[in-house]
Amino acid sequence: MKKIPADKKFIENIRVIDIAEEGKGVGKADDLVLFIEKAVPGDLVDAELIRKKKNFAEAKITKLTEASEHRTEPFCPHFGICGGCKWQHMTYDAQLQFKQKSVTDALSRIARIDVSSTHPILPSFETRYYRNKLEFTFSNKRWLTSDDIENNNDAEMNALGFHVPLRFDKILNIETCYLQTDPSNEIRNSVRTFSLENGISFYDLRQHEGALRNLIIRTSTTDELMVIVVFAYPEEGQVESLMSFLQSRFPQITSLLYVINQKKNDTIFDQDIHVYAGRDHIFEEMEGLKFKIGAKSFYQTNSLQAYELYSVTRKLAGFSGNELVYDLYTGAGTIANFVARHVREVIGIEYVPSAIEDAKLNSSINNIGNTTFYAGDMKDVLDAEFIARHGKPDVVITDPPRAGMHADVVARLLEMEARKIVYVSCNAATQARDLALLKEKYRVLKIHPVDMFPHTQHVENVVLLELHDQ
Repeated sequence: MKKIPADKKFIENIRVIDIAEEGKGVGKADDLVLFIEKAVPGDLVDAELIRKKKNFAEAKITKLTEASEHRTEPFCPHFGICGGCKWQHMTYDAQLQFKQKSVTDALSRIARIDVSSTHPILPSFETRYYRNKLEFTFSNKRWLTSDDIENNNDAEMNALGFHVPLRFDKILNIETCYLQTDPSNEIRNSVRTFSLENGISFYDLRQHEGALRNLIIRTSTTDELMVIVVFAYPEEGQVESLMSFLQSRFPQITSLLYVINQKKNDTIFDQDIHVYAGRDHIFEEMEGLKFKIGAKSFYQTNSLQAYELYSVTRKLAGFSGNELVYDLYTGAGTIANFVARHVREVIGIEYVPSAIEDAKLNSSINNIGNTTFYAGDMKDVLDAEFIARHGKPDVVITDPPRAGMHADVVARLLEMEARKIVYVSCNAATQARDLALLKEKYRVLKIHPVDMFPHTQHVENVVLLELHDQ
């Protein structure tokens, strides 16, 4: 194979054949695999090499010779700078096609299973304004765009928006975000304007000083609204001033909260939540079930599609009504409570104690009496004694984090020999790794991808496994 000279910087006529994470198109030039920024499969481009390794290089387009049929005009003015929505330059139909391909490629290549019967990916009900939670960051070091620099528009350096990729201390000021429904944009822009006009300082992410740190907005399908302002080092009267403004300007806020966080990281799970006005929670609803959402609660960020994901999970499980179900990595017990009416008993296990308390509360709110929840590390809780005490499950539902299941947990599943396993995953590669191990005793019957996050590379995948020799 012909080698690219070490000093060569420009390559012509590259056909983009695939798309990778971070929204980079994939092409080949002799001995190099190229990851090309903002390229779409089907494009024919000239490219400049930005960073070159032995077998691959990162590149950017210098000339778009032929545009792909999958290419479309991004609708967000922040596209390409903001860290989100990196597939926005590709039609939604094409996004679904390549998400499906990413799932089947991972499962066939890593797990070596037959993927010919994979169900077509379930599209998202909404492709804009689909998130129920956004977290914005305040910074006194605004990221200057090329237009800002060209127009010397650098007088105001305070920003409220999202982190620029690979720059922890630089925040892109967001004017309009298409991820969350109204009044999210109006709240964020009003908070920024009020704070600037009233001299409330924005956080310095390097020096760890300043008053305003984060703004978290949560919405729900029940039209309830939570706003959390995270302060760091406010001056006297500044908390009251801003919170009073929010209460009067946006009376529709159901839960108006604030936090004083002076740690070096942004997490609020170990911080006290202060209620300024309204309740300390909002409610989400799904198939007649109510779920209480607090400031620290976990809930799928695409509410409408979460219902579809859980419906697929329940359908693949094929409950008859008399099953004992183990729900591993249960989180706030959403899946456990969602399936509880269709089975004899559900036992949920989760690492985060506060999530387990939410799970118990959500069962209580909905008068569900056949769920039990335990907090602890999965590989430690799910031992032989636990199974002996609670009984061997008929069905296991597992929805682990992106890293997949610990090897000890997979080993325990093989020992347990539940009749069915329904494996929900947000990372097809780690799911495939675990499926390869489970093949020892299980066969894959059904594969069903679900799109939760349009304009990103992320995709959920649900796999039904059945014990051999049934």
